[in-house]
Amino acid sequence: MDTKIGIFICHCGTNIAGKVNMEEVTAFAQSLPGVALAKNYKFMCSDPGQEMIREDIKKHGLNRIIVAACSPSMHEKTFWRAAMGGGLNPFLCRMANIREQCSWVTETPADALLKAKRLISAAAYRAAHLQPLEMKKVPITPSALIVGGGIAGIQAALDLADGGIQVYLVERTPTVGGHMAMFDKTFPTLDCAACILTPKMVDCASHPKIEILTYSEVEEVSGFVGNFQVKVRRKAAYVDHAKCNGCGLCMEKCPYKTLSEFDQGLSKRKAIYTPFPQAVPNKPVIDAATCVVLKPPVPGKKPAGCRACEKFCEPKAIDFTQQDRIEEIDVGTIILATGFKTLDAKPLKQFGYGRLPQVYTALEFERLNNAAGPTSGVIQTRDGRKPGSVAILHCIGSRDENYHKYCSRVCCMYALKYAHLIKDKFHDCAVYCFYIDMRCFGKGYEEFYVRLQEEGVKFMRGKAAQVWTGAEYKALAGPQHQIEGLQDNQVVVQAEDTLLQKMMRVPVDMVILTPAIEPHADQDEMGRKFLVSRGADGFFLEQHPKLAPVSTTSDGVFLAGACQTPKDIPDTVAQGSGAASKAFSLIMRKEVEIEGTTAWVNEDLCSGCRTCLEICPYHAVTFLEDKNRSSVNDALCKGCGTCVATCPSSAMTARGFTDEQVFAEIEGMMSL
Repeated sequence: MDTKIGIFICHCGTNIAGKVNMEEVTAFAQSLPGVALAKNYKFMCSDPGQEMIREDIKKHGLNRIIVAACSPSMHEKTFWRAAMGGGLNPFLCRMANIREQCSWVTETPADALLKAKRLISAAAYRAAHLQPLEMKKVPITPSALIVGGGIAGIQAALDLADGGIQVYLVERTPTVGGHMAMFDKTFPTLDCAACILTPKMVDCASHPKIEILTYSEVEEVSGFVGNFQVKVRRKAAYVDHAKCNGCGLCMEKCPYKTLSEFDQGLSKRKAIYTPFPQAVPNKPVIDAATCVVLKPPVPGKKPAGCRACEKFCEPKAIDFTQQDRIEEIDVGTIILATGFKTLDAKPLKQFGYGRLPQVYTALEFERLNNAAGPTSGVIQTRDGRKPGSVAILHCIGSRDENYHKYCSRVCCMYALKYAHLIKDKFHDCAVYCFYIDMRCFGKGYEEFYVRLQEEGVKFMRGKAAQVWTGAEYKALAGPQHQIEGLQDNQVVVQAEDTLLQKMMRVPVDMVILTPAIEPHADQDEMGRKFLVSRGADGFFLEQHPKLAPVSTTSDGVFLAGACQTPKDIPDTVAQGSGAASKAFSLIMRKEVEIEGTTAWVNEDLCSGCRTCLEICPYHAVTFLEDKNRSSVNDALCKGCGTCVATCPSSAMTARGFTDEQVFAEIEGMMSL
């Protein structure tokens, strides 16, 4: 059959036509071998533009289509649908990118015209060798896995479950709730965090479509969009939660304690514990590192025989023989809502955290101010004093070339919240905020900032440079810089006020640091498990920052919350619902199409070297031991071509990117 190519060139308004001569490039396209028709139109992606393509395919009997326009990532599927509407296999439609790769990056119209001709010529030469490919369909498992039980994961779980989807919510700690469970108030409305969060936690636990897997971690992920197989490690709790009635007697009788992670080390918890009273599930776990029964025996010493929890447990729920177990789950889609951690402030020695007892981190202050916290909400220094003055230091590790260049986005607002909470409890307390820029970006946030100014909070525009104890400052400062009335148990914060152009040395009783929000330490490992990339900042990378902010390049895997980038609670909840909506939309299709541009193995050429198995980033290649040959799973393959480029025997071929097609494209490029 003769090749009849139709070339459709888009003006893209003035994005392309403002640099490329449309009439000249159209005439050139018409002169190319095999081209039956060449047209240009102002907006080829518009309804009239697509209708033009459909009608011309039918009218002129076109069997290959080239659209010279913008990036294929933007509109390739748009033109595929147009080709299909004209009765053409979508893989017989190609795009030439004459916007991003031509008009936007060339200096003169002459350069742009020449490059546009080369790109269109290359596409036309290749089009003659295109072959129709098949899009396969596979059924979707109607369930979802959500990794992370913070507010993002909870919101996504509830939205999906309310839509009738079975949800598995995996959380590595003994309770859902995440960081929000540690908070006292939320800015700018100062709602009680527990009052907002706890009902949602309870709804998750009682929802018939949600199975909560706390104290668990994802061990392995295999499969593909619509059909993921997930192995979850259920860590040994040493408590049979099916028998446990949550009475708490075991915790009361346990004699061994360690620092509480939930209270940021400001209090102690028992070896058998629930993180906080409203924990969901409200069933305890035993910390093997603290429990003397579970600690590894010391050579030469008799094993400890405490077992107090076991003796007093009436339901007989304590089980010291429990082991970690692997549970396998089949799901159609996955949402990552793994959250964040805060920067360890100890390496920033200039601020004294870890050395000076008067210095607290943000989460420590959250627990200190919380009515359910270690001091029942009483704000006091570690030696029990009521603070008469407090300094809040912004941007600790954020907007810092030595740590994180990015803004952590919420620090300004929670620093303002702390200033208000301190002023609310101690009206006469002097509160100082040392900031670089005040970034109050959300609804009601700027108004909250103005409110704090009216409450008498003192704002110093300058990043704090050093924190000393009163005794250290007295010894270091010269006579002209001594501070009258400075106490040895106070601290001195030094910063340059850039508005007053003056060095400030402020004595205070307490310092609160606002550490940067950063990815979890195992974010890279998690990315490899779920085949999700990370950006330069270490957070998970979305498919497109504007058009696909909850999607990833791994089909069927979505993002929610601060694992993608720092964000506040409203944005986190919104993204949780957005991710749930995308996951729900995918599941409701009931089947998913598999790309046709996958790799295949020529078994006559394959030598069985297994190089492709090691190089494939999607684990799509398996080895057939009986044949001593490799094989490609089309459902897993993304057509990246890594195996094709690596195969030393040239046994791998990518459909849609054959040697014949690629060499023809090169010939077309070089023909001018």
